[in-house]
Amino acid sequence: MTDLHTRLLQAHAAGDITALAELYELAAASQQDDDARSFFLTHAFVHALEANLPSAGRLRQMLVDMAREVPDP
Repeated sequence: MTDLHTRLLQAHAAGDITALAELYELAAASQQDDDARSFFLTHAFVHALEANLPSAGRLRQMLVDMAREVPDP
């Protein structure tokens, strides 16, 4: 996770929102604990929304599937 951590810090410093969404999703995928996974997925989702990325819908659905987001009525 050290390389990923470094890449996250660099993306934050550069303000690269697209990279942040992708890197947080990678961080989520590397987690075994649901709390940690949902933490990183939430960050990925927020950055994807901010960058208007097509992955935002998929990330949101992942959070819904984990019962961390409320599905649309």
